[in-house]
Amino acid sequence: MESHSEQSTECPATSDNSDCQRVDQYGFEKSDFNYESYEELMSDYLAVVTRRSKKWSKLLQGTGKMEKNLKVKRYVRKGIPCEHRTEIWMAFSGAQDQLERNPGYYQALLKTEQHDPKIEEVIHADMHRTFPDNIQFRHSSQSCLQKALFNVLLAYGHHNKDVGYCQGMNFIAGYLLIITKDEEKSFWLMVALIGRILPDYYTQTMLGLKVDQEVLGELVKSKVPAVWQTMNQHDVMWTLVVSRWFICLYVDVLPVETVLRIWDCLFYEGSKILFRVALTLIRHNQNLISQAKSLPEICEGFKQITRGEYVEDCHSFMQKIFMEPGGLSTATITKLRKMCRNNITSESQ
Repeated sequence: MESHSEQSTECPATSDNSDCQRVDQYGFEKSDFNYESYEELMSDYLAVVTRRSKKWSKLLQGTGKMEKNLKVKRYVRKGIPCEHRTEIWMAFSGAQDQLERNPGYYQALLKTEQHDPKIEEVIHADMHRTFPDNIQFRHSSQSCLQKALFNVLLAYGHHNKDVGYCQGMNFIAGYLLIITKDEEKSFWLMVALIGRILPDYYTQTMLGLKVDQEVLGELVKSKVPAVWQTMNQHDVMWTLVVSRWFICLYVDVLPVETVLRIWDCLFYEGSKILFRVALTLIRHNQNLISQAKSLPEICEGFKQITRGEYVEDCHSFMQKIFMEPGGLSTATITKLRKMCRNNITSESQ
């Protein structure tokens, strides 16, 4: 991971304390880290988190089934405290409902006698690539999450045979496990993400992913024309610069706390949030990108815009994604998706 921002704590216990470094609360190691700058940034944010936690606790007190409304939407956009994140994600993604309707289903998937050896092989190959800078995914950790990660991915591969396993899913499942610390809940959140929130992102053709990259291009054309002209002038395909943003849902792209704030909104509002994040990054850095003179310079520019204080200050960044891109209706996204899907399918025939 390139950048992770959250309160630093002592390293969770591992069998080899000599390797123990200061890590954030999610288990990511801090290396080449400016603590002075970070602590200044976090001092204000921690006050925000404390206020939000109290408000969420009051909101959730004595409530039955949570329902979507403007107040809850406002709360979600301002951030879900860690202690409530699993509960809120499960409730508003539909994952909790699916878990309750299918008792024992996850365990049954793991107990099946006919595991697909091809799926097992590709999942195993990605295990060591999943968060090498997170101590929770090392064998030396007393609570190593690698086995849980393998189980979630294997179960999902058998649940959705059309998808099986695709690269990128390991990072998503890994993040879910870091937050939920629960295999079954992580599995049902995967089902919600891949089956409902991000349809066709992880199929063999990845048509949904290709469509959304082209949709972003259309949105940039209307909202940030200088960047669109630069991309068009140098014949740069959007997949070269933003495919990882979408397929990993900004994991391994933006700082961990910023990603989690994005996911708060993703589980509540759906995939439209991915476009708001992308447009905000591009619009804020349009001068840097539009001054690029070549394809390599453009690619480097897109890497640079995902780093630094602008994205590390997650609370300020999340406020900006709902202001900077301007209006972005579901109807607009739906219309653009239909147009781009038709274009892609007609070109492939």
